[in-house]
Amino acid sequence: MKNRDDVLKQLQYKLKVYFKDEKLLNIALTHSSYANGKKNIKYNERLEFLGDSVLQITISEYLFTKYKDKSEGVLTRKRAIIVCENSLYQVAKDWNLGIYLNMSKGEELTGGRERSSILADCVEAIIAAVYLDKGLEKARTFILDNFKEIIEKAMKNEIILDYKTRLQELVQQKADKVILYKLIKQEGPPHRRKFYTSVIVDKKVVGTGFGYSKKESEQSAAKKALEVLEDKNE
Repeated sequence: MKNRDDVLKQLQYKLKVYFKDEKLLNIALTHSSYANGKKNIKYNERLEFLGDSVLQITISEYLFTKYKDKSEGVLTRKRAIIVCENSLYQVAKDWNLGIYLNMSKGEELTGGRERSSILADCVEAIIAAVYLDKGLEKARTFILDNFKEIIEKAMKNEIILDYKTRLQELVQQKADKVILYKLIKQEGPPHRRKFYTSVIVDKKVVGTGFGYSKKESEQSAAKKALEVLEDKNE
């Protein structure tokens, strides 16, 4: 890609946020693996910690103010969906954030630029960088602009976190069929093991997915199966 200054300017243009201190943005984009064995390299874990709090208070205040008829329990569940890793990952994908990250070659070769946890953490770090550079009000506007669609979907019950449960419910609407998850293969080093799983309904493979844990790969497979089955039902 271009030199780092150009990369940062390109991302700021995409995010519609221009930093007084671009170093904050660069730190937000730096994964801990990039700092291994290097001196004076700051990475984004501390920013991630702060960004999580800024995100939580912004979404909490917004839901509290806008949805006056919703109970504390409902608002708590909706907030959990809006700020969860899957939602943050979707924001990161919308920004194509993976291409802007600083990370080690080893992390990159094991899929780091697409890993949901890394991308989600980076979104929180960027939120913190905006907050530190521009203050709470600008950070609040930035969050609500970028999470608008996710908030709307969450309030309309259009975001599914547990794809396995949703698949079970869908399949058993029509018949008492058995759903099986089969681990196809696993690859990669022990610290970055990648699992591939297929989901079988009525002895037919209806979805295949992968993840960096067996649980994640099963959820991925169930999501693919849902897409197939729901398309058939339309």
